[in-house]
Amino acid sequence: MRRYRTLVTSGALVLLCINAAAQTPDSALRFFKQAQKKLAQGDFASAAEDFSRAIEISSRLDAPKRSVIDTSRGQNQFDAVDAAENIRVIDPFTAKAYAGRGVVKVRQGFLDDAMADFNAALRIDPRLANAYVNRGVINRTKGDFTAACADFDRAIAIDPKMFEPYTNRADVRLERGDVEGALKDIDRALTLAPSSAETHSLQGYALLVKKESESAIASFTRAIEINSHLASAYHGRGTAQFGRGEFEKAINDFNRALEINPDIAFAYMNRGLTFMMKGDETRAQQDFERCLTLKPELKAELARRIEMAKEVRKP
Repeated sequence: MRRYRTLVTSGALVLLCINAAAQTPDSALRFFKQAQKKLAQGDFASAAEDFSRAIEISSRLDAPKRSVIDTSRGQNQFDAVDAAENIRVIDPFTAKAYAGRGVVKVRQGFLDDAMADFNAALRIDPRLANAYVNRGVINRTKGDFTAACADFDRAIAIDPKMFEPYTNRADVRLERGDVEGALKDIDRALTLAPSSAETHSLQGYALLVKKESESAIASFTRAIEINSHLASAYHGRGTAQFGRGEFEKAINDFNRALEINPDIAFAYMNRGLTFMMKGDETRAQQDFERCLTLKPELKAELARRIEMAKEVRKP
Protein backbone atom coordinates (compact mmCIF):
# COMPACT_ATOMS: atom_id res chain seq x y z
CA MET A 1 0.00 0.00 0.00
CA ARG A 2 1.40 3.39 -0.94
CA ARG A 3 1.30 6.17 1.63
CA TYR A 4 1.00 9.72 0.33
CA ARG A 5 2.29 12.79 2.12
CA THR A 6 -0.49 15.14 3.14
CA LEU A 7 -0.42 18.30 1.06
CA VAL A 8 -0.17 21.73 2.62
CA THR A 9 -3.08 23.03 0.61
CA SER A 10 -5.11 19.91 0.53
CA GLY A 11 -8.84 19.99 -0.10
CA ALA A 12 -11.48 20.17 2.55
CA LEU A 13 -12.84 16.73 3.32
CA VAL A 14 -16.52 16.35 4.12
CA LEU A 15 -17.58 14.24 7.08
CA LEU A 16 -20.90 12.43 7.00
CA CYS A 17 -23.82 12.67 9.36
CA ILE A 18 -25.90 9.63 10.11
CA ASN A 19 -29.14 9.30 8.20
CA ALA A 20 -29.83 5.62 8.59
CA ALA A 21 -32.54 3.62 6.89
CA ALA A 22 -35.22 1.99 9.01
CA GLN A 23 -33.65 -1.45 8.60
CA THR A 24 -30.18 -0.37 9.75
CA PRO A 25 -29.18 -2.55 12.74
CA ASP A 26 -28.56 -0.69 15.98
CA SER A 27 -25.15 -2.34 16.25
CA ALA A 28 -24.09 -0.87 12.88
CA LEU A 29 -25.14 2.58 14.02
CA ARG A 30 -23.25 2.11 17.27
CA PHE A 31 -20.04 1.17 15.47
CA PHE A 32 -20.51 4.09 13.05
CA LYS A 33 -20.87 6.57 15.93
CA GLN A 34 -17.87 5.09 17.72
CA ALA A 35 -15.84 5.39 14.53
CA GLN A 36 -16.72 9.05 14.12
CA LYS A 37 -15.63 9.81 17.69
CA LYS A 38 -12.36 7.94 17.23
CA LEU A 39 -11.75 9.74 13.94
CA ALA A 40 -12.20 13.08 15.70
CA GLN A 41 -9.76 11.94 18.41
CA GLY A 42 -7.16 10.88 15.85
CA ASP A 43 -7.42 7.17 16.66
CA PHE A 44 -7.43 6.17 13.00
CA ALA A 45 -6.76 2.44 13.32
CA SER A 46 -9.68 1.93 15.73
CA ALA A 47 -11.91 4.21 13.66
CA ALA A 48 -11.21 2.14 10.54
CA GLU A 49 -11.99 -1.05 12.43
CA ASP A 50 -15.34 0.31 13.67
CA PHE A 51 -16.32 1.56 10.23
CA SER A 52 -15.46 -1.90 8.89
CA ARG A 53 -17.73 -3.52 11.46
CA ALA A 54 -20.53 -1.13 10.47
CA ILE A 55 -20.00 -2.16 6.84
CA GLU A 56 -20.12 -5.86 7.68
CA ILE A 57 -23.21 -5.63 9.85
CA SER A 58 -25.20 -3.49 7.41
CA SER A 59 -24.30 -5.61 4.35
CA ARG A 60 -24.19 -9.18 3.17
CA LEU A 61 -20.69 -9.96 1.91
CA ASP A 62 -19.19 -12.91 0.11
CA ALA A 63 -15.89 -12.06 1.82
CA PRO A 64 -15.16 -13.41 5.34
CA LYS A 65 -17.12 -11.69 8.04
CA ARG A 66 -14.25 -11.15 10.46
CA SER A 67 -12.11 -8.06 9.96
CA VAL A 68 -8.70 -7.60 11.53
CA ILE A 69 -6.81 -4.33 11.33
CA ASP A 70 -3.16 -4.41 10.36
CA THR A 71 -2.13 -1.17 12.07
CA SER A 72 1.26 -1.15 10.38
CA ARG A 73 -0.43 -0.72 7.00
CA GLY A 74 -3.68 0.97 8.02
CA GLN A 75 -5.69 -1.70 6.21
CA ASN A 76 -8.00 -4.60 7.15
CA GLN A 77 -7.90 -8.19 5.93
CA PHE A 78 -11.33 -7.41 4.51
CA ASP A 79 -9.92 -5.44 1.57
CA ALA A 80 -11.93 -2.46 0.30
CA VAL A 81 -11.62 -3.31 -3.38
CA ASP A 82 -12.41 -7.02 -3.07
CA ALA A 83 -15.26 -6.38 -0.69
CA ALA A 84 -16.75 -3.72 -2.93
CA GLU A 85 -16.74 -6.11 -5.89
CA ASN A 86 -18.50 -8.89 -3.96
CA ILE A 87 -20.96 -6.84 -1.94
CA ARG A 88 -24.70 -7.51 -1.98
CA VAL A 89 -26.08 -4.54 -0.10
CA ILE A 90 -29.09 -4.89 2.13
CA ASP A 91 -28.87 -1.36 3.56
CA PRO A 92 -27.91 1.90 1.79
CA PHE A 93 -26.40 2.99 5.11
CA THR A 94 -23.42 0.85 4.05
CA ALA A 95 -22.41 3.58 1.59
CA LYS A 96 -21.96 6.02 4.46
CA ALA A 97 -19.85 3.50 6.36
CA TYR A 98 -17.60 3.03 3.32
CA ALA A 99 -17.35 6.79 2.90
CA GLY A 100 -16.50 7.23 6.58
CA ARG A 101 -13.74 4.66 6.34
CA GLY A 102 -12.49 6.44 3.23
CA VAL A 103 -12.04 9.63 5.26
CA VAL A 104 -9.98 7.69 7.81
CA LYS A 105 -7.76 6.32 5.04
CA VAL A 106 -7.21 9.85 3.71
CA ARG A 107 -6.17 11.01 7.17
CA GLN A 108 -3.72 8.13 7.32
CA GLY A 109 -2.33 9.03 3.89
CA PHE A 110 -3.52 5.82 2.21
CA LEU A 111 -5.17 7.47 -0.76
CA ASP A 112 -5.51 4.39 -2.95
CA ASP A 113 -7.43 2.58 -0.21
CA ALA A 114 -9.53 5.68 0.40
CA MET A 115 -10.35 5.89 -3.30
CA ALA A 116 -11.51 2.26 -3.24
CA ASP A 117 -13.81 3.01 -0.32
CA PHE A 118 -15.31 6.11 -1.94
CA ASN A 119 -15.83 4.16 -5.17
CA ALA A 120 -17.59 1.45 -3.20
CA ALA A 121 -19.79 4.04 -1.49
CA LEU A 122 -20.77 5.55 -4.84
CA ARG A 123 -21.57 2.19 -6.39
CA ILE A 124 -24.03 1.65 -3.56
CA ASP A 125 -25.38 5.22 -3.50
CA PRO A 126 -24.56 7.24 -6.66
CA ARG A 127 -26.11 10.34 -5.11
CA LEU A 128 -23.81 10.54 -2.09
CA ALA A 129 -22.49 14.04 -2.68
CA ASN A 130 -19.98 13.92 0.17
CA ALA A 131 -18.27 10.90 -1.36
CA TYR A 132 -17.85 12.75 -4.67
CA VAL A 133 -16.24 15.68 -2.85
CA ASN A 134 -13.85 13.44 -0.95
CA ARG A 135 -12.95 11.43 -4.05
CA GLY A 136 -12.35 14.71 -5.84
CA VAL A 137 -9.93 15.76 -3.10
CA ILE A 138 -7.92 12.58 -3.74
CA ASN A 139 -7.94 13.15 -7.49
CA ARG A 140 -6.75 16.72 -6.95
CA THR A 141 -3.99 15.52 -4.59
CA LYS A 142 -2.82 13.05 -7.23
CA GLY A 143 -2.80 15.77 -9.88
CA ASP A 144 -5.77 14.49 -11.88
CA PHE A 145 -7.50 17.86 -12.14
CA THR A 146 -9.98 16.76 -14.80
CA ALA A 147 -11.30 13.91 -12.64
CA ALA A 148 -11.30 16.16 -9.58
CA CYS A 149 -13.43 18.82 -11.28
CA ALA A 150 -15.82 16.16 -12.58
CA ASP A 151 -16.33 14.92 -9.01
CA PHE A 152 -16.87 18.44 -7.66
CA ASP A 153 -19.29 19.20 -10.51
CA ARG A 154 -21.25 16.06 -9.69
CA ALA A 155 -21.42 16.95 -5.99
CA ILE A 156 -22.72 20.44 -6.85
CA ALA A 157 -25.35 18.99 -9.19
CA ILE A 158 -26.59 16.71 -6.38
CA ASP A 159 -26.43 19.28 -3.58
CA PRO A 160 -25.85 22.88 -4.73
CA LYS A 161 -26.05 24.10 -1.12
CA MET A 162 -22.79 22.38 -0.13
CA PHE A 163 -19.93 24.88 -0.02
CA GLU A 164 -17.07 22.34 0.01
CA PRO A 165 -17.23 21.37 -3.68
CA TYR A 166 -17.11 25.05 -4.66
CA THR A 167 -14.05 25.65 -2.47
CA ASN A 168 -12.30 22.54 -3.78
CA ARG A 169 -13.16 23.30 -7.39
CA ALA A 170 -11.81 26.83 -6.88
CA ASP A 171 -8.54 25.30 -5.65
CA VAL A 172 -8.26 23.23 -8.84
CA ARG A 173 -9.14 26.19 -11.05
CA LEU A 174 -6.51 28.31 -9.32
CA GLU A 175 -3.94 25.55 -9.86
CA ARG A 176 -4.86 25.55 -13.55
CA GLY A 177 -4.46 29.33 -13.81
CA ASP A 178 -8.18 30.14 -14.02
CA VAL A 179 -8.11 32.86 -11.37
CA GLU A 180 -11.44 34.44 -12.30
CA GLY A 181 -13.18 31.07 -12.33
CA ALA A 182 -11.66 30.30 -8.94
CA LEU A 183 -12.85 33.60 -7.48
CA LYS A 184 -16.39 32.96 -8.74
CA ASP A 185 -16.43 29.60 -6.98
CA ILE A 186 -14.97 31.19 -3.84
CA ASP A 187 -17.68 33.87 -3.83
CA ARG A 188 -20.34 31.17 -4.08
CA ALA A 189 -18.72 29.14 -1.30
CA LEU A 190 -18.55 32.18 0.99
CA THR A 191 -22.19 32.97 0.29
CA LEU A 192 -23.05 29.48 1.51
CA ALA A 193 -20.50 29.37 4.35
CA PRO A 194 -19.19 32.84 5.28
CA SER A 195 -17.30 31.40 8.27
CA SER A 196 -15.17 28.95 6.28
CA ALA A 197 -11.60 29.88 7.19
CA GLU A 198 -10.18 27.65 4.45
CA THR A 199 -12.23 29.43 1.80
CA HIS A 200 -11.13 32.89 2.99
CA SER A 201 -7.53 31.67 2.90
CA LEU A 202 -7.95 30.33 -0.63
CA GLN A 203 -9.43 33.69 -1.63
CA GLY A 204 -6.25 35.28 -0.32
CA TYR A 205 -4.09 33.09 -2.54
CA ALA A 206 -6.23 33.91 -5.58
CA LEU A 207 -5.88 37.62 -4.83
CA LEU A 208 -2.12 37.17 -4.48
CA VAL A 209 -2.01 35.80 -8.02
CA LYS A 210 -3.85 38.94 -9.14
CA LYS A 211 -1.20 40.99 -7.25
CA GLU A 212 -3.88 42.52 -5.02
CA SER A 213 -1.78 42.21 -1.87
CA GLU A 214 -3.85 44.48 0.37
CA SER A 215 -7.05 42.57 -0.36
CA ALA A 216 -5.17 39.28 -0.02
CA ILE A 217 -3.92 40.26 3.43
CA ALA A 218 -7.48 41.12 4.44
CA SER A 219 -8.67 37.67 3.32
CA PHE A 220 -5.86 35.88 5.15
CA THR A 221 -6.50 37.94 8.27
CA ARG A 222 -10.19 37.05 8.17
CA ALA A 223 -9.27 33.37 7.87
CA ILE A 224 -6.99 33.68 10.91
CA GLU A 225 -9.72 35.44 12.90
CA ILE A 226 -11.98 32.46 12.24
CA ASN A 227 -9.31 29.80 12.79
CA SER A 228 -6.12 30.88 14.53
CA HIS A 229 -4.51 27.51 13.78
CA LEU A 230 -4.78 27.63 10.00
CA ALA A 231 -1.16 27.41 8.88
CA SER A 232 -1.90 28.12 5.22
CA ALA A 233 -3.42 31.51 6.10
CA TYR A 234 -0.34 32.61 8.05
CA HIS A 235 1.90 31.44 5.23
CA GLY A 236 -0.22 33.29 2.66
CA ARG A 237 -0.27 36.51 4.68
CA GLY A 238 3.47 36.25 5.22
CA THR A 239 3.97 35.84 1.47
CA ALA A 240 1.88 38.95 0.80
CA GLN A 241 3.82 40.95 3.39
CA PHE A 242 7.13 39.77 1.94
CA GLY A 243 6.02 41.08 -1.44
CA ARG A 244 5.28 44.46 0.14
CA GLY A 245 8.71 44.63 1.80
CA GLU A 246 7.23 44.19 5.29
CA PHE A 247 9.89 41.68 6.27
CA GLU A 248 9.43 41.55 10.05
CA LYS A 249 5.69 40.97 9.70
CA ALA A 250 6.37 38.33 7.08
CA ILE A 251 8.86 36.48 9.30
CA ASN A 252 6.39 36.53 12.20
CA ASP A 253 3.72 34.95 10.02
CA PHE A 254 6.08 32.35 8.56
CA ASN A 255 7.18 31.49 12.10
CA ARG A 256 3.58 31.00 13.17
CA ALA A 257 2.77 28.89 10.10
CA LEU A 258 5.73 26.61 10.85
CA GLU A 259 4.83 26.34 14.53
CA ILE A 260 1.46 24.96 13.47
CA ASN A 261 2.77 22.80 10.61
CA PRO A 262 6.56 22.32 10.43
CA ASP A 263 6.30 20.53 7.08
CA ILE A 264 5.42 23.49 4.84
CA ALA A 265 8.34 23.54 2.41
CA PHE A 266 7.24 26.81 0.79
CA ALA A 267 7.15 28.54 4.18
CA TYR A 268 10.82 27.64 4.70
CA MET A 269 11.59 28.85 1.19
CA ASN A 270 9.81 32.16 1.64
CA ARG A 271 11.13 32.75 5.15
CA GLY A 272 14.62 32.02 3.84
CA LEU A 273 14.15 34.57 1.06
CA THR A 274 12.97 37.07 3.66
CA PHE A 275 16.08 36.48 5.80
CA MET A 276 18.15 36.83 2.64
CA MET A 277 16.58 40.20 1.88
CA LYS A 278 17.46 41.27 5.42
CA GLY A 279 21.07 40.17 4.93
CA ASP A 280 20.88 37.18 7.30
CA GLU A 281 22.53 34.63 4.99
CA THR A 282 23.07 32.00 7.70
CA ARG A 283 19.42 31.70 8.67
CA ALA A 284 18.41 31.94 5.02
CA GLN A 285 20.61 28.98 4.12
CA GLN A 286 19.21 26.93 7.01
CA ASP A 287 15.68 27.52 5.73
CA PHE A 288 16.64 26.69 2.14
CA GLU A 289 18.17 23.39 3.28
CA ARG A 290 15.05 22.52 5.26
CA CYS A 291 12.87 23.39 2.27
CA LEU A 292 14.80 21.01 0.00
CA THR A 293 14.82 18.27 2.63
CA LEU A 294 11.02 18.38 2.59
CA LYS A 295 10.64 18.87 -1.17
CA PRO A 296 13.78 18.15 -3.21
CA GLU A 297 11.79 18.80 -6.38
CA LEU A 298 11.78 22.53 -5.49
CA LYS A 299 15.52 22.84 -6.14
CA ALA A 300 15.17 24.61 -9.50
CA GLU A 301 12.37 26.87 -8.28
CA LEU A 302 14.36 27.81 -5.17
CA ALA A 303 17.43 28.63 -7.27
CA ARG A 304 15.30 30.83 -9.52
CA ARG A 305 13.84 32.72 -6.58
CA ILE A 306 17.25 33.20 -4.95
CA GLU A 307 18.55 34.76 -8.16
CA MET A 308 15.53 37.07 -8.29
CA ALA A 309 16.16 38.11 -4.67
CA LYS A 310 19.81 38.84 -5.48
CA GLU A 311 18.74 41.06 -8.36
CA VAL A 312 16.37 42.99 -6.11
CA ARG A 313 19.13 43.48 -3.52
CA LYS A 314 21.57 44.95 -6.02
CA PRO A 315 22.27 48.65 -5.32
